[in-house]
Amino acid sequence: MLYNVIISILTLLFHNTDVLSNNNPIPVTILSGSLGAGKTTTLNHILESEQELNAAVLVNDMGEVNVDADLVERESDLTQNDDEIIEMSNGCICCRLRGDMLDEVGRLADERNFEYLLVESSGISEPIPVAQTFARGFEDADFDPTGVYELDTMVSLVDAHSFWKGFDSGKALTDDSVDPQGNRVPEEALMDQIEFCDVLLLNKCDLVPDVELEAIEALLKTLQPRAKIIRTEHGAVDPKEILNTGRFDFKWASQSAGWKRELQQGHHHESASDEHGVASFVFDADRPFHPERLSELFTSLPDGIIRAKGFFWSAGREDVAMGLDKSGQSVRAGPKGTWVATLPKAQQQRYFAARPGIKENWDEQWGDRGSELVFIGREFDQESLVADLEDCVLSDAEMDENWNSYPDPFGRDEQRELVLADD
Repeated sequence: MLYNVIISILTLLFHNTDVLSNNNPIPVTILSGSLGAGKTTTLNHILESEQELNAAVLVNDMGEVNVDADLVERESDLTQNDDEIIEMSNGCICCRLRGDMLDEVGRLADERNFEYLLVESSGISEPIPVAQTFARGFEDADFDPTGVYELDTMVSLVDAHSFWKGFDSGKALTDDSVDPQGNRVPEEALMDQIEFCDVLLLNKCDLVPDVELEAIEALLKTLQPRAKIIRTEHGAVDPKEILNTGRFDFKWASQSAGWKRELQQGHHHESASDEHGVASFVFDADRPFHPERLSELFTSLPDGIIRAKGFFWSAGREDVAMGLDKSGQSVRAGPKGTWVATLPKAQQQRYFAARPGIKENWDEQWGDRGSELVFIGREFDQESLVADLEDCVLSDAEMDENWNSYPDPFGRDEQRELVLADD
């Protein structure tokens, strides 16, 4: 499916209409979230608040008509000139339109008649590239945002009602439609948004029982332990929670996902959210997996597993580290990276110097080949899953077989979708 993108840059003036002349960096708050989560409603709530704010708003909508931008314009008290609307097509601000977006925010910075930039990204937008654009710039753009803009807060919205319905039924965690031909599905984007944020707004809480909200929050804290979680209804959040917070730190944000924490803390770690039925653990193995048995297991993981991430060794693929990425009902597996053992000796030594832990676990025959898989979910049988994973590991007899004779169900060049979200 071909999507069109329209990016509207709307200059909003509140209370103070004087042109700003200071040279302080312009703070930026980015709103992410799946379609229908309430980003536009939240944005309008902020703009209609009593807080004095001179702001510019950038709205990225995946449609031929920028409905979200229209809603911002109509529901907020703003005036709009024709030259303040910029239309772009065939792309997204997280990928091919990054350079174009920077050109436009650069033009706005030159005019300097606002003191804050609010960005509402599309439902499928990946937050990390958008954050990188503001924090580090983009090579294809003439404008360098560093020193002019300062990323202040990454905000992700989760539709509590949709999440709850998928939570209990094993269906998709979002209401977004799924394109089987696409490279990504909405659940993957949602998980990226949850795992890379400073503030997580759990919206539409009025549609979910309190006991279920507590369980959802427990899971979200396991997925993203460092984010501040705020319950909201109809997007009503105190502007102070997402504006001028100073929360964003790129290094911190890049390492804050729950699955990364699990790998760092050790194996078979029990979650602190156990009281709500939320658990997480790490499965590791020094031997390779049988590719067919593992593929069958990946396609039939328990519905309670919301997130799975990591790398694994598939017998017959000693040349490449394989990766698993499960977000809700979307399951992808296939080539992901390179084993250090496959690199030239000089390059290996550089890895050893930078990451001594690799050398500590080095096998004389197989090097760093092995598996570490993180599983996060609610009310699933951990012991049974561990047993199933162990059954997928090669037996003593299989270790002596010709692994290249095994059929390989995984993609040869990139990860492939094994299970699509059930819409």
